[in-house]
Amino acid sequence: MNNQTAISCNHVNKIYANGTVALQDMNLTINQGEFVTLVGPSGCGKSTVLRLIAKLSEVTSGKIESNINTHKNELAFVFQEPALMPWSHVIDNVHLPLKLTGKSLRESRTIVQEAINLVGLDSFERSYPRQLSGGMKMRVSIARALVTQPRIVLMDEPFGALDEMTRSKLNSDLLDVWQKRNWTVVFVTHNIYEAVYLSQRVIVMAARPGRVVADVKIDATYPRNEDFRMSQLCNNYCREISSYLEVAVLDY
Repeated sequence: MNNQTAISCNHVNKIYANGTVALQDMNLTINQGEFVTLVGPSGCGKSTVLRLIAKLSEVTSGKIESNINTHKNELAFVFQEPALMPWSHVIDNVHLPLKLTGKSLRESRTIVQEAINLVGLDSFERSYPRQLSGGMKMRVSIARALVTQPRIVLMDEPFGALDEMTRSKLNSDLLDVWQKRNWTVVFVTHNIYEAVYLSQRVIVMAARPGRVVADVKIDATYPRNEDFRMSQLCNNYCREISSYLEVAVLDY
């Protein structure tokens, strides 16, 4: 990780048309190459933060800045649902972002295949989504993000609907890809153990209005494995974050 700022949220406020205050005076700085996770009670604005960073929504006041060029597809968004085209093979689903920029599969096959290989789906190129498990569908979604060679990846509870074994495997695989690609990752989850396992920093948010109440640095080396998941250090971080969340829920 270097110290170049990738994303900066400065005194961000977001008020929806119905008067709901989603975010109030939200301040957050994320450096290039960091893996940062947002946790907090439902309605605390975690997903709103991602949408504002991605410019899918506009701030009411304040400013969000990033070091990416949106015209070069340097930002990718992975949602909770894979949202794959059911009529298309894996390779065509992964190729989609490049197709939308006018690049044919023929000219981009190498990078598409590389993305498929990175998520462990080589030999499934010609499979349809209906032939894949939930975890495999999510791998396709991640490969689709990979194929644009982004600098920033936003992930909104991508593993929330998966069983624990599949989720744990994808957590480890995600970290492996992150380290290879030096992404800046902003990840949203309700799972404290997942947050601690993945992250360099865990940001705890309180709701109504959404705001940062704690910024916990996870001082543990990578690569991480099952030993870290079962360690006292991991458990201590989970307890610390749980204590912050208790306060956040009381504020709700």
